[in-house]
Amino acid sequence: MPHIPRCMSTQHPDNVQIPFFASEAELQGEDEVQEAYYVFSHLGCDEQMWDYEGKEVDNFVVKKLLSTYEPFFRQTILGEHVFITPRVPNPAVEKTEAKILLETLGSIPRSYDAAVLFNPQNPPPIFEVILPMTVSATDINRIYNYYVHYIAAKDTQRIPGDTITIGEWLGNFMPQRINVIPLFEGVENLLNAAQVMEEYLQDKDLEYQRVFLARSDPAMNSGLVSTVLANKIALYELDQLSKRRGIELYPILGAGSAPFRGHLKPATVEQVAAEFPSVQTFTVQSAFKYDYPPLEVIAAIERLKQLPRRPATEIERQRCLPIMEKTTQAYRELVMQLASLISTIAKYVPRRRKRKSHSGLFGYFRNVSGVSLPRAISFTCALYSIGIPPELLGLHVLTSDELAFLRQTISGFDHDLQAALQYVDLDSPFLPPRLGQVVERLQIDYQPHEEHLRLSREIGAAIRQNRFENLQDMILRAAALRRFLG
Repeated sequence: MPHIPRCMSTQHPDNVQIPFFASEAELQGEDEVQEAYYVFSHLGCDEQMWDYEGKEVDNFVVKKLLSTYEPFFRQTILGEHVFITPRVPNPAVEKTEAKILLETLGSIPRSYDAAVLFNPQNPPPIFEVILPMTVSATDINRIYNYYVHYIAAKDTQRIPGDTITIGEWLGNFMPQRINVIPLFEGVENLLNAAQVMEEYLQDKDLEYQRVFLARSDPAMNSGLVSTVLANKIALYELDQLSKRRGIELYPILGAGSAPFRGHLKPATVEQVAAEFPSVQTFTVQSAFKYDYPPLEVIAAIERLKQLPRRPATEIERQRCLPIMEKTTQAYRELVMQLASLISTIAKYVPRRRKRKSHSGLFGYFRNVSGVSLPRAISFTCALYSIGIPPELLGLHVLTSDELAFLRQTISGFDHDLQAALQYVDLDSPFLPPRLGQVVERLQIDYQPHEEHLRLSREIGAAIRQNRFENLQDMILRAAALRRFLG
C-alpha cells in the first residue's frame, strides 16, 4: 500500500500575510509551483492539492517541479514520498468547466512520462484526483471509467487504416487506472457519504479508498453545529463501512483556521485530531502556512504527522438530526437577514488567489432564498469584520438539554466558541438581538480582543456612513489580529 498523506497543503485563500516567494498578493501560476516545493521541502507537508476548480492552474506542474528542484526530488520521490493531487471540476455541476476535466485527466499520462524521463524508476507522480460536490456513486464511476476506458485504453486502440496502436505510436498511457476521491460538501451529502461509498465499492477490488469530507462550505450553508455533527456521523459510518467491507477507508477533512471553518491552526492540531480521530489526512490551508512563524508551522505539521489515527467516535445519528434541522433553519434565517450587509463587505475582502467566478455548492441556497452570497472565506471574513462571529448564528434555538448534548458530543465545542467570542461586538448595531442572548446563555468565559473590537466598530461606522475608501485596509488589519482572513 502506498503512503497515505497526513497533511494536505491546499490553495484555499484564507491567509492575511503574503508568502515570501509570491510575485504579487494574488498567487497564481509559477507562485503555486514554488508553493508546492516549499510545503514539501520546508514545511513538511506530504501532499499538495492542485486545484483546477474555478481557477487558472499550471498543467505542467510535475515537469516544472522535477526540472526546477532536481536535487530535492532525487531524494524525495514524487508519487511515493510526496504527492500532487488534482481537484477537478465536477461536470454535473460546473458545465462551463466540464472540458477542463478531460484536459486534466489527459495530462496524467504526460506527467508520468515527465517523471520517468527524470527517473526511470519513478512511480506515477499523479494517480488520484478529487471530485468536488459528489452526490452519487455515478459521479465517481464516470471519472474512474472515463480514465480507464478512454485514456489508459488508448494503449491498445488502433487508428483506423493504420497497423500500429496509439500506445506504439505515442508511448504507453500510464497509470492504467486512477483513484477518484469523492469530496462530499453539503450536510445532506455528508450524511449520505457512507451509502454512496458502499455503492461505489461494490464492484471494485481496491486496496484502499480515500474519502474527502468538507468542513467549510457546509458550515456556510448550514451553520457550525449541523456541519460538525454531519462530519462526525459521516466519519463514524465510514468507519463501520470499512469494517464491513474489509477495505481501508482513509478520510480527509477540509479544515481552515477560523473556528467556523474547522479551527485547524498550529496551536490546535492536537485538539482537532482528537475531535476527529479517524481522519487520516488534514488540510493545511493558507492561513495555517503563512500567518504564523515558519518554525511554529513546521513543528505543528510534524506533530500532526506523529499523532496516531484512531477509530471514529460513535455518535447517535437519530439524536443529532432534529438538532441539525432546527439549527440549520435558524442559521439560514439569520444569514438572510444579514445577506445584503455580508455581500457589501465581501467586495472589500482582499483576494489571495487568482480565481474565476464560482457557481459552487451554494447555488441551491441562492435558488431557494433568492439571495447571492460570496465564497466561504469572504463570507466568514465579512461577519468577523463587523463583530458577528458566524459560529453563533443559529445557536439561539438550542435548549439546555441540546447544548449539554453538543458539549458531550463535540469535545471542542466550548473551546471553538471561546476562540470566536473574543471577536464579538455585543454593542454592534448589526448584531441580531438573539445572538446577544446566546452569548449570555452559553456561559463561556472569554476575553474580548480590544483592538479587534475597536477595528470592528470603525468598520461598522464606515459602512453605515458609506465611507468605503479605507474599508479594505481596516478589514485586513482586523484579519491580521485573528491570523486568518476568513
